[in-house]
Amino acid sequence: MPLFEPVRLRPRAVATALAAALTTALVAGPATAAEPLVVAKTAIDDTKEVLGTVESVRTPQARARIGGTLVSLLVAEGDRVKKGDVLATVFDRKLELQLAAFDARIAALEAKLSLITTDLDRVRQLRQTGSAPQARLDDAETQLTVTRAEIAATRADKASVEQQIADGRVLAPDDGRILRINAVAGQVVMPGEPVATVATAAYILKLRLPERHARFMHEGDEVMVAGRGLDRGRDTPRDKGRIVRVYPELDQGRVVADAESAVIGDYFVGERVSVFVATGRREGIVVPDDVLITREGLTFVDIVGLGEVPVQTGARVPGPTGGPAAVEILSGLKVGDKVVRR
Repeated sequence: MPLFEPVRLRPRAVATALAAALTTALVAGPATAAEPLVVAKTAIDDTKEVLGTVESVRTPQARARIGGTLVSLLVAEGDRVKKGDVLATVFDRKLELQLAAFDARIAALEAKLSLITTDLDRVRQLRQTGSAPQARLDDAETQLTVTRAEIAATRADKASVEQQIADGRVLAPDDGRILRINAVAGQVVMPGEPVATVATAAYILKLRLPERHARFMHEGDEVMVAGRGLDRGRDTPRDKGRIVRVYPELDQGRVVADAESAVIGDYFVGERVSVFVATGRREGIVVPDDVLITREGLTFVDIVGLGEVPVQTGARVPGPTGGPAAVEILSGLKVGDKVVRR
């Protein structure tokens, strides 16, 4: 007798088991694949790469307000300063001597005033007894008034000299960084001579484009800043900026414009940065970056019904907010192709 008896199933039982297995497979099967991307043409900004120069919005100069010797220089190039900070001190020895002369003159006038006051008191007593005439009393009071006026005038002259000495402090004209030092300690400076140049805290990008692009430049247009340094690649991340001013005059056949961007706050003044400016619009094919397949230096896309097809990619373009970056396809795709999403 055999150890195992073969199990014989009726045809109806076999059909029921197959139907149950098929139902289970359909319910627990893999999720439906993503819908393929249908290739279509879209409007693309035709961008031009230009070099923008980082400049300060304003570069005011801290100037000496009096002439004299620069006795101290308290800042160096690159230091951050606040408006009103003392950057240097200019001193004129003659002002100190004038101040001493005014102090001596005030002391002499005060001594004179003391004698006149004493004499006036005596004349008033004599006038009360009738021993002194009214003219003498009037003369003494006049001398008192004149001397007090002389003291006030001398003190005003002294205050003027003190203000000139205070004006020897060279003050920062605005918040920013010291861009350039124009003098050295011990140097004789004249009134109005610049001692330091301050780059204000706000920076802009100065753009210069060929005249043929003048009609495309408008305030408020968006630009793309390709990051610091000129040694960048195609994959270098770009930051958004905005044109804030277009100058009405051409400079040697070039349109001059100012652009601002949040990324240039710590750049060097004078640093050059690649900026991409829109100079028109055209139609092209753009696909998300996540449908591209890169292998052995070549780029492919998976087309429904054809498989992997090599394509030639162009420049990157901004993708939708929160979505992957997009790439322009120069060849290898045509309108209507269905690309497999990954």
